[in-house]
Amino acid sequence: MTDEIFMREALKLARNAEGRTSPNPLVGAVVVKDGRIIAQGWHRKAGTPHAEIHALNMAGELAKGATLYVTLEPCSHFGRTPPCARAIVDAGIKKVFAAMKDPNPKVAGRGFEILQSAGVEVEVGLLEEEAQKLNEIFIKWVTKNLPFITMKFACSIDGKIATVAGESQWISCEASRKFTHHLRDINDAILVGVGTVLADNPSLTTRLVEGKNPVRVIVDSNARTPLDSKVLDKSARTIIATTSNAPPEKISALKNCGVEIIFAGGGERVDLKILMQALAEREITSVLVEGGGTINFSLLRAGLVDKVLAFVAPKIIGGKNSLTAVEGAGFEKLSDAVTLKNITVQNFGEDILIGGYV
Repeated sequence: MTDEIFMREALKLARNAEGRTSPNPLVGAVVVKDGRIIAQGWHRKAGTPHAEIHALNMAGELAKGATLYVTLEPCSHFGRTPPCARAIVDAGIKKVFAAMKDPNPKVAGRGFEILQSAGVEVEVGLLEEEAQKLNEIFIKWVTKNLPFITMKFACSIDGKIATVAGESQWISCEASRKFTHHLRDINDAILVGVGTVLADNPSLTTRLVEGKNPVRVIVDSNARTPLDSKVLDKSARTIIATTSNAPPEKISALKNCGVEIIFAGGGERVDLKILMQALAEREITSVLVEGGGTINFSLLRAGLVDKVLAFVAPKIIGGKNSLTAVEGAGFEKLSDAVTLKNITVQNFGEDILIGGYV
């Protein structure tokens, strides 16, 4: 039971850097000696020391003979920083509890091999499920070469995201909108379709003190994004995903605005799978989708969505032609419908947030 307490502290520490370590995982570590924590650390940003190094530096000579609790297998290779497994051995740690193995198939298990070959006792799997959830984004990116995709929308209790006249501000309450900015802050990118840009002219930035603006990704098959759109300002990086059918003069004009262009397919529509692969190659590990019903259905149909967050407001809008959260062609059979699992329900002001995994 005491071991769990120490590992939970390591997991808690790791969350301090949520949204800041990409493309690296979130990692926390604590050094324990004589039944008490003597040092701790967490990974803060890619290219900076890992959690174990922060903890070992804090422990100093006291690390000799101590136990290390870490949320992920210590790295075994030289990347942006030296390998942690060797540093643990050199510090004189006698035992390591690791919540999970490194999911990267190229390195998984090698860190443990270094430790064990040097006589360090290793125990793996303590609070493994919690550790996997902590790093669900990193796990998908490093194993499937795709970003983790969260689809978020706000709707009325009858499923509408706008009135028949197109009015959508604001269906959700202030507390829900504030949490949305937190979601933008912790995701690498935010994605919408060009229809959202044309209808709402959003900024797609984070309105939080010390918040981090995500990369803005616009799905725009024919390069229709207006040059005076807010998403083309200099407050954040912008990527426009389009096709080879888009008019060259429009592509050129967008590039002149500082926009990065990704050509994803040559058909009438952007190939979303190609787009996601291209984003992953750019070390974009997580995408928050705040698009309309068309892009939402396209992503669901393509099997690209990992998680859904639906803010449901206690409003009834009605209207056969009012916009809904998921439109497109729809699924013909209930057996084909997307079913969520591991459901969570939270209150945000007067709204209810329903979350689940696809």
